[in-house]
Amino acid sequence: MRLRFTKMHGAGNDFVMLDGIGQALELSPARVRALADRHFGVGCDQVLVVERPTAPQADFRYRIFNADGGEVEQCGNGARCFVVFVRSLGLTSKTAIRVQTASGLIEPRLLPDGFVRVDMGPPSLAPAASGFHPEGLPMRRQGRAPLWALPVHGREVWISVVSIGNPHAVQLVEDVDAAPVAADGAEIESDSRFAGRVNAGFMQILERHRIRLRVWERGTGETLACGTGACAAVVSGILQGRLQSPVEVATRGGSLRVEWDPGADDGRAVEQRGAGAGVRLAPVWMSGSAVRVYEGEIEIE
Repeated sequence: MRLRFTKMHGAGNDFVMLDGIGQALELSPARVRALADRHFGVGCDQVLVVERPTAPQADFRYRIFNADGGEVEQCGNGARCFVVFVRSLGLTSKTAIRVQTASGLIEPRLLPDGFVRVDMGPPSLAPAASGFHPEGLPMRRQGRAPLWALPVHGREVWISVVSIGNPHAVQLVEDVDAAPVAADGAEIESDSRFAGRVNAGFMQILERHRIRLRVWERGTGETLACGTGACAAVVSGILQGRLQSPVEVATRGGSLRVEWDPGADDGRAVEQRGAGAGVRLAPVWMSGSAVRVYEGEIEIE
């Protein structure tokens, strides 16, 4: 099968973008892995596909496949690339589009400075939203955030579990450069308490408006940036009382900006039992770059 593709990245989190409207696609997990292979394929963290929507209120459908071939619910950095990609194909002239994902609608907006701002929707702290089964784990609260003590390599790691359409386990570290991201990330990702595996975030707080972050993504490994991981970390930090919006998130691939006022209500705030009785959480906004690297064609078996 011969495919036209565009290589893009958002803060170093790189993607193979595929137009599923203008060309026929027959993707299998093996073909996704072949595309994502950095030695024998194009190479990427995720393969992203544009399709016609099945929801009447959406402009496009957005599908996300990790490098291991598995389909997942959400990708924040990919969402920014998505709006630039569909505009470059001439599929829309809008600067704000409504995009259907496996976890619901999101709205990326192209800004005049070339950056993209994405409404990621309200977060969820409910364990069930992340497929998390914490029964038997010690739990405590830091501010309004519930924290669980997860056993990792024979020690307890306190994690905050946040869903941004996909699951994240966020922990505080003193120094992200020294954090055992590969060893602990792989252990946390595959912990059986997470029904669909989990992304593991390692957050170092620099000040109330600045953090450093590394993320081990399920099905991919550590990436240079993770948009939903940045949102999850900021949500966790704000609920713990350690951060204040807006927050600059420094990743190994570049900076992202996350804005979140948990009490704001634009009509879409959702009550969160996991955050405490009566708490309503508003949508999270993320901004950052979306860069086209090159275009090409590839023949894959």
